[in-house]
Amino acid sequence: MSADYYLRLERGRDRNPSLQVVESLARVLRLDQDHLAHLVALVCEAPSPRRRKARTEVPPPGALNLLNSMTQPAFLEGRYFDVLAANPLASALSPRLSAGRNHLRDLFLDPAEQDLYPDWEEVTECLVASLRQAVGKDIDDPRFIELTGELSLASPRFVKLWAKHDVKGRTGGSLRLNHPQVGELTLNRERLEVGGADGITLVVFHPEHGTDDAGKLALLASAHLPAAGESQRAVSSPPGSHAAGPSRPGSPSSAA
Repeated sequence: MSADYYLRLERGRDRNPSLQVVESLARVLRLDQDHLAHLVALVCEAPSPRRRKARTEVPPPGALNLLNSMTQPAFLEGRYFDVLAANPLASALSPRLSAGRNHLRDLFLDPAEQDLYPDWEEVTECLVASLRQAVGKDIDDPRFIELTGELSLASPRFVKLWAKHDVKGRTGGSLRLNHPQVGELTLNRERLEVGGADGITLVVFHPEHGTDDAGKLALLASAHLPAAGESQRAVSSPPGSHAAGPSRPGSPSSAA
């Protein structure tokens, strides 16, 4: 690659580099796989058609049945961190983990949700990087515009993180929580893609077996799980189809 060609790319005078060129630049810049995939999606794929209305995210019935049967805290999450459905133990961990909420919005704008995460700065940094990976070049998505517009106006922290242009795929890992009832506990978090439901993931929290964290979660479950006869009605999800829209403070659906 000549220096002149690189300058044309850098200044936007050539907008169609080959995959080989993109991969070469990624190696020189020492980009990881998430950043490379994001870069390839931005410059090497055909442009996606303009979306004029917000997509409707509806969890498949099988995913809802699985969620309802789980004994660990779990919820179904949309492309932009909208909570589509949650089981009672997830809502016991945080009342904000309930259908109609947005996990990203709550982490930036709800003080009670912020207090739940001792590593709040690290968690928000990770989620914003995941949001950039999720949107790719589909930046005209109305739901994305609405969510990022609200956060940009209300949260200087979000503005700072968004300006970093970090990219990271959604992965599992451990998470520390400071729960008002059982104190601090560390849970593993798994993210599982739901087949046939583009962009919807099942998020599950689980403790290490035999630890104090497992005991604390069991104590929380004993206080919040419904009786056996009510278990089939326990999952928090809105009636009918769910359009991934914003949550509003004080609304029936508002309370990561």
